[in-house]
Amino acid sequence: HKHTIPPLELLATKQAMKGNTVDDGNSKERRRFNPAITIASTMQCFKAWATQDKNGLKDFVFAQLKVAVILFIANVGNKFEPAYPRNDNHDPKIFWIVNAILAVGAFFTWKWEASKTGRSGGSPRIICLGREQTEEWKGWMQWAFIFYHYYRVYYVYNEIRVFVSAYVWMTGFGNFLYFDKKADFSFERFVSMIIRINYFPLLLSYFLTVPLELYYVVPLHTTGFVVTMITCWIGYKFQNACGMGYWKSRTLAVALSLFAHIIFYETPAVNFLLLFSKEYHFRFQADKYSAWLGMASGLLWGKLGEYMQWAHGFENDQRRHMMSIVQFCGGVALIAFWYGLFGSIQDKYTYNPVHPYVFIFAVMGWLMIRNSTRYLTECHSTLLEFLGRHTLETYVLQFHLFMTHNVQYIPVVIPGSDADGSAVLKFLNMLLCGSVFLTTAVFARKVTVSTQLAVVDLVKNITGTVDTSMTQVLPQQSTERKDSEQEQEDEETIELTKAVEFNSAKV
Repeated sequence: HKHTIPPLELLATKQAMKGNTVDDGNSKERRRFNPAITIASTMQCFKAWATQDKNGLKDFVFAQLKVAVILFIANVGNKFEPAYPRNDNHDPKIFWIVNAILAVGAFFTWKWEASKTGRSGGSPRIICLGREQTEEWKGWMQWAFIFYHYYRVYYVYNEIRVFVSAYVWMTGFGNFLYFDKKADFSFERFVSMIIRINYFPLLLSYFLTVPLELYYVVPLHTTGFVVTMITCWIGYKFQNACGMGYWKSRTLAVALSLFAHIIFYETPAVNFLLLFSKEYHFRFQADKYSAWLGMASGLLWGKLGEYMQWAHGFENDQRRHMMSIVQFCGGVALIAFWYGLFGSIQDKYTYNPVHPYVFIFAVMGWLMIRNSTRYLTECHSTLLEFLGRHTLETYVLQFHLFMTHNVQYIPVVIPGSDADGSAVLKFLNMLLCGSVFLTTAVFARKVTVSTQLAVVDLVKNITGTVDTSMTQVLPQQSTERKDSEQEQEDEETIELTKAVEFNSAKV
């Protein structure tokens, strides 16, 4: 498995030579560094990128002009007056009404697609947590999260904390599946994901002069991505450089990652985060094992696929019905266990210390229920999927457009919809602000992706990368894993992906 990335100096030297000499890998030319040649070669690569019809300089510049418009809108929204304090908008009844409206929307956008046969043929494969279902999951959690902020529903704090951790879990899970399948540890991949996660939030933080910790999920997901990439790279090296088998190499890498997590988070070393802020110190500890648990889940996902095929396949209808009931009841039991012992704790300062160790019960319980029948694995809501694709942008823009003054106030656009206004006018005001907010978030995602693709193409031109797709054949992996991962191949996935994308001002 090779990257076709010739060294920049070698590329420039070859262009300067008369003949086409074959480099044997030991040539002094490979080790020679000439700054003038390097700069000239880089400028040639930049010129080639600038003249590209797609993802070149033109697309990059247009994207930045659009970003400027979005930043202007966000700045106006963040300073909007009149507005009233968010704490005066406490309304649990409306919170549940808007969630019921979302449930109706999900019902009418419910889409079914039959299970497909895998690439190796045979019976149709049962996919658990495919791409559409992942986006759907992010969509409804994000909806609840944003309206939890908007209507100040304090008593669902513990549930919202689980949603936050589920997002971070997906960062480790999705990235593990990607790297484990593709073995793409290229600089291009790294740059692509760093831009996707950080570019827009960093611009908002700078131009709106707000502290980056307001978007604490951004460094949280960035760290999860980097840690997962390093862990998978170590596992890949164990297999290919040390001759270990698949399971031994991956298990050892994930175990070493756990050891590193324990050494940092369970010792005074964690106080290093105080050098940044108390907010980061709290947030990172609240999800200290979330991404790692996602990696561990990704490692076992092939075995889960084998179970899903056995339990919900086409061979035995009686077994399928029985296992659906058992799986559903097991999921309910896990959620009840979490809620009965931990989720029902009313004091958040009592719950927070145990949360990193117990949230996984609720997450696994939900996944068991959501995939308890073959029909459910084949269905998803297109509305929730749409919302899930824009969670990073809705996360950061909620502070400035849906709410205002860095999420501390509610904008009053419609006269009479202030804190003491009528419920109807306040609801209409929420719909109006929400429409502007969501439209801007969709626009922001498109612009970010355009920037991402243009910069990655520039990096590929400079490094001389021709093809970074590296497909690895691992016979130890099940076909279910390969089928489910096929949905992860898009360049902007795993913001899970991404990214991705959730949380907010102090929950």
